[in-house]
Amino acid sequence: QVQLVESGGGLVQAGGSLRLSCVASGRTGSLYDMGWFRQAPGKEREFVAATSRSGGRTSYADSVKGRFTISRDNAKNTVYLQMNSLKPEDTAVYYCAAASSGSYYLYLAAHEYDYWGQGTQVTVSS
Repeated sequence: QVQLVESGGGLVQAGGSLRLSCVASGRTGSLYDMGWFRQAPGKEREFVAATSRSGGRTSYADSVKGRFTISRDNAKNTVYLQMNSLKPEDTAVYYCAAASSGSYYLYLAAHEYDYWGQGTQVTVSS
């Protein structure tokens, strides 16, 4: 099994930055794609960003492209989400996810991920 623990959330003013971290433990050698999703109150969970096992391939939701950057340090079993130019609409609980299988195409859908963290709250004030 794999456990994921997120950190780095908080309250920030619009235009500010935060960096989220997600540390994996357990059978980390079995992990392939890792991603970030978010869920705002009253809305469905949505894809934010994903990275391949090597970190060489990344994908972003259109709403965060150019502002957020996903990266991965396999030596530390950690994936990061650097969030810049934050907007009030970025307010949500952010979840880290990991997949135990891979393909040529990055996983962008929640159902393709096998492990989830508990989430970390990000609140952006206007």
